[in-house]
Amino acid sequence: MTRDLDTLLTALYAFLDDHVVPARRIGTPPPLSDTELLCLAIAQALLGYDSTRRFLRAAPERLGHLFPYLPRQSGFNKRLNTAGPLISRAIQALSRQVPTWEDELRLIDSTPLPCAASRETVKRSALAGQAGYGYCRSHSRFFWGLRLYLVTTAEGMPVTWCLAHPKIGERDVMAALLQRDHDLVCTGQVILADKGFAGRRFEEFVTDELGCHLVRPDRKDESPRHGRLARFRQWIEAVIDTLKGQLGLESHGGRTPAGVYARTGQRLLALAAAIRHNWETDAPVKRSLIAYDH
Repeated sequence: MTRDLDTLLTALYAFLDDHVVPARRIGTPPPLSDTELLCLAIAQALLGYDSTRRFLRAAPERLGHLFPYLPRQSGFNKRLNTAGPLISRAIQALSRQVPTWEDELRLIDSTPLPCAASRETVKRSALAGQAGYGYCRSHSRFFWGLRLYLVTTAEGMPVTWCLAHPKIGERDVMAALLQRDHDLVCTGQVILADKGFAGRRFEEFVTDELGCHLVRPDRKDESPRHGRLARFRQWIEAVIDTLKGQLGLESHGGRTPAGVYARTGQRLLALAAAIRHNWETDAPVKRSLIAYDH
């Protein structure tokens, strides 16, 4: 098995069709199946097309030999915007295929997900009420949108994720996410976090309810325990950098709650598909997308 986009999409199609996408219902099948929709969405993210219009113009020449039918822009957007739950199931199915699923380490973090850049857009947005203003400490800037909360394996394979209003406390959202998907976190695992998740209640939740061990950098106002952990914290920072830099997470283009959810999941699914294929082909760097972005 080789490391290129065509091979990745072919292997992924077979896996999703067998293990994720439900059997076809009675009646005339759509020209583009759900499995093909997911593969097209992954190809768009890996090839770096933030614009659906530009992607579908280039798709016949680049992907026409793999997809006998390519939808129009409006049809593709409508199908993708309603595929959020299916994308989430596909991500979890892929995450169980990598060896690090059984590891004793999980990485957690959150990052801003801007959804508008002007006051006029904010006033007209269909996201009003779910999105809001927040502050990004790492870039020292305010943003309007949501926050992405992410749980991954050591090499960056997404395990579970959610979107939340930026004014809700990080510890509260992450506790709710881990409690909802507690079956994805095993007893005895180490959960590596940053200083933003420091707090007695959150640590007690991780220890007592999940049976895990929370490890985070020490704060200046507390006695030394784990040190700075700069090298290990860089792992999750690198995952977020891949999502934003190579997969265009901040240029998602979502305009509705369902659209933002699906297009965020599209980037996470592309990352998950690449990591699984890199494990299958024994690539030296499991999170590398270089073989699939051209």
